[in-house]
Amino acid sequence: MVFQRVKVVHPQGLHMRPAQLFVTEMSKFDCAVTVVANGKSVNAKSILYLMAACIKQGAEIEIRCDGPQEAEALAAAVQLVESGADSN
Repeated sequence: MVFQRVKVVHPQGLHMRPAQLFVTEMSKFDCAVTVVANGKSVNAKSILYLMAACIKQGAEIEIRCDGPQEAEALAAAVQLVESGADSN
């Protein structure tokens, strides 16, 4: 298992469009992806769970990946969150 803490920079946090982009990207990898935020661990391949976590801009989250493609998934997840994917 690999993990990294990151800060959410997107103005909407991980809600609606940013969450959908995150889930779509993470679904490409053969590993479990979990986001730990606000004291909860949620399946980051589920749009419903990710949105229900209410992750807002500025939140510190931990992304955990476990499985055959864990390193690649973690790198992609961190890049998406830190870049504020879709914040144009």
